[in-house]
Amino acid sequence: MHDTYLYQLPPMQPNHTCGGANVWADFSSSSETFCSAGSYCPTTTKEIPCSSGHYCRIGSTSEKRCFKLSSCNSNTATQNMHAYGVMLIAALSTLLLIIYNCSDQVLTTRERRVAKSREAAARSARKTANAHQRWKFAKDAAKKGASGLQAQLSRKFSRKKDEENLEKVKILNQETSETDVELSPHSRSVTSNMAASSSAVPMEKGKSPSGLMQMIHEIENDPSVNNSPATELETRYKNAAKEKQPHTNTQIFTYAYAQLEKEKAQQQENKNLTFSGVLKMATDTEKKSKRPFIEISFKDLTLTLKAQNKHILRNVTGKIKPGRITAVMGPSGAGKTTFLSALAGKAFGCLVTGSILINGRNESIHSFKKIIGFVPQDDVVHGNLTVEENLWFSAQCRLSADLSKPEKVLVVERVIQFLGLQSVRNSLVGTVEKRGISGGQRKRVNVGLEMVMEPSLLMLDEPTSGLDSASSQLLLRALRREALEGVNICMVVHQPSYALFKMFDDLILLGKGGLMVYHGSAKKVEEYFSGIGINVPERINPPDHFIDILEGIAAPGGSSGLSYEDLPVKWMLHNGYPIPLDMRQNAAQFDMPQSVNSANDIESNHLGEAGKTFAGELWHDVRNNVELRGEKIRLNFLKSKDLSNRKTPGVFKQYKYFLIRVGKQRLREARIQAVDYLILLLAGACLGSITKSSDQTFGAVGYTYTVIAVSLLCKIAALRSFSLDKLHYWRESDSGMSSLAFFLSKDTMDHFNTVIKPVVYLSMFYFLTNPRSTFADNYVVLLCLVYCVTGIAYALSIVFEPGAAQLWSVLLPVVLTLIATQPKDSKILKAIANLCYPKWALQALVIANAERYQGVWLITRCGSLLKSGYNLHDWSLCISILIVMGVIGRAIAFFCMVTFKKK
Repeated sequence: MHDTYLYQLPPMQPNHTCGGANVWADFSSSSETFCSAGSYCPTTTKEIPCSSGHYCRIGSTSEKRCFKLSSCNSNTATQNMHAYGVMLIAALSTLLLIIYNCSDQVLTTRERRVAKSREAAARSARKTANAHQRWKFAKDAAKKGASGLQAQLSRKFSRKKDEENLEKVKILNQETSETDVELSPHSRSVTSNMAASSSAVPMEKGKSPSGLMQMIHEIENDPSVNNSPATELETRYKNAAKEKQPHTNTQIFTYAYAQLEKEKAQQQENKNLTFSGVLKMATDTEKKSKRPFIEISFKDLTLTLKAQNKHILRNVTGKIKPGRITAVMGPSGAGKTTFLSALAGKAFGCLVTGSILINGRNESIHSFKKIIGFVPQDDVVHGNLTVEENLWFSAQCRLSADLSKPEKVLVVERVIQFLGLQSVRNSLVGTVEKRGISGGQRKRVNVGLEMVMEPSLLMLDEPTSGLDSASSQLLLRALRREALEGVNICMVVHQPSYALFKMFDDLILLGKGGLMVYHGSAKKVEEYFSGIGINVPERINPPDHFIDILEGIAAPGGSSGLSYEDLPVKWMLHNGYPIPLDMRQNAAQFDMPQSVNSANDIESNHLGEAGKTFAGELWHDVRNNVELRGEKIRLNFLKSKDLSNRKTPGVFKQYKYFLIRVGKQRLREARIQAVDYLILLLAGACLGSITKSSDQTFGAVGYTYTVIAVSLLCKIAALRSFSLDKLHYWRESDSGMSSLAFFLSKDTMDHFNTVIKPVVYLSMFYFLTNPRSTFADNYVVLLCLVYCVTGIAYALSIVFEPGAAQLWSVLLPVVLTLIATQPKDSKILKAIANLCYPKWALQALVIANAERYQGVWLITRCGSLLKSGYNLHDWSLCISILIVMGVIGRAIAFFCMVTFKKK
């Protein structure tokens, strides 16, 4: 029999594993074969205690020197490496503090410098505009003064000329001959000289006014004089733009604010224009406007719920035009939001009949999504970004890629100014937990996200709800400026004030059941209702009165004899629209011809539903739900032809913008990240103190707890990446932003945690358990484990609601680890275990530790590994499988994110 303490791998056989050792006794049945802990045995008969400064593990054939900074007493089995753990934690904490603080400080300093550049540019633009205004006033005063001087000189000259003529007449009429006799040549010369001088004076004075006017004309026509400072600045930037675009913040902001001041001056001039000036303004607007016009017309638009066979909208006909603000009003349940969703192509679970035409053509609304803005009723805004950051990100991703950065900055600055957000531009929007800007300002930011992309069609769902009158009017004034650019604006409004009501161009009034009551000019709505006998009482807001009538709260009054149910019929008869079959009874009381719309005959449907059994209704509901899900999935993968003529940034550009945004958000969530690291640190300390590295099982017990703890904690932390941003993703992807760029940016930023978290955990666990494997081996395995569980957490957070996702994140590591560690008696159980990621992580950790056992341990380690089904050469395979599982988890998460988008 060989001397077990001299047993080594045979030479030139690196793949030799056990030889005959796999049939030898293991550690538990032959513990006398192994040298005891704290001693080393150079032979089978000699045992020597370890000296101070050295340590000897079980089965040691020689003593090993302890590392520096570690304490080793005599007869000790392991070295105390707590100092290294403390040093690693201190170094890691310092590094994280430097990264977070320096990054935050860099962002703060950069924002402060940008703010200073912006303020300086704004001051310079205002100063230039004031100088231009003063120059204009001075020029106008000079022209007025010169004209007055000319008129005064002309009047004075004509008066003197008349006096001289009178004197000449008197002299010629004198009869005294003495004057003629005494008149000498000298006097004649003097007289002639005086006459000449008197004739010369008026010529000089007559030349003076014409000279002044000529000077004024020269001033007006001289380009070097006529150019005001603002015009010179604009000309300089135009010339510079041809050569090179402004690239520094100061240049960009100077250009933007110069343009804004010019627009303000132009608006001021447009307030008091002549007819020719109005024509010139209209011509300039047409030349300036680059947005394509979108006109939406709809005829007999009817939406019916498939599940309940109930009408939400019925026979809605009309048109919304570019350059006008259309308000959609009506009582609760009238289908206002449904009408807006139908126009935007977002009506799901409904049978849509009728026609919707875009610019007179039967095109899909999704073909124009790059130039269509939809403002939801809820304020879907990133709370951990500032107002300017929210608007700037939307502008970067949705404006044309051909637009230069100065032009994009100009668009954002214009929107901030129009919405009155200058004072809060650098303030965080805030969330429910953390207070930010006010509710009215948040609502305006919600609208601004769509305004910065310069839409041609802008739809808003109750943008004034919850706002006071001043905030509502400020918002409407901003929308009015958009309408002047040719934007088609359609908004749902709930009982506006009269001042707000007068700012609308057109009105769509819906009654109960989704029937149209009025559609036309907002200024003529009172005239229409007066024509059918409904007058608005004094001191009553007209829209409030109409909605109260449609709600059934107030009676129409007067001699009309109408009820709110008759108003839709009145409107149909007024316009000659066909009347549905079930409404003919209401139309019979009016002395007007009745036309029947046989397409909306619903009596047969009700009769059919009355005869359904419970099983039939259940089957009908299930089928409708399946069809609804299929319709949503179909729409998510539907690729409509792009007719917007706008080329937005590609995936890589948007990935860059998303990455910058996510980075700022993570820096502002540093406290949450610190809590995650602290919990992971405590878990490593607790498990490292409780479980010791067992030589008999190669530390399998401690590694089992490690896999469960790391998986659970990292999964729960990774859930926040997508579960908190679902609403934002749905809105952004609906507007045409790249889903791939959104997903990759989140995953890329999470790689920072993937790299750091194994170090945080091992800094406690490794130095407390002191296994034989190296720190690097353990780190690589945990790195791949965290990568794997992060991908699984992505899928859970996307598929499930936050509560259910957290529950799954807790259960999966425990259940899968139990399955992976059970004896594999059957092929089915073994196949299931192979699908569990804890098996491969645990196997990699155990193998990495077992490889460090040499000498006498070569007799038993292969037998011990084979009992657990592990192979000493499968470490690379385990690592590869963990990485592949992480990639598959991410692929599933991305597929679910794109497929099951909520609209």
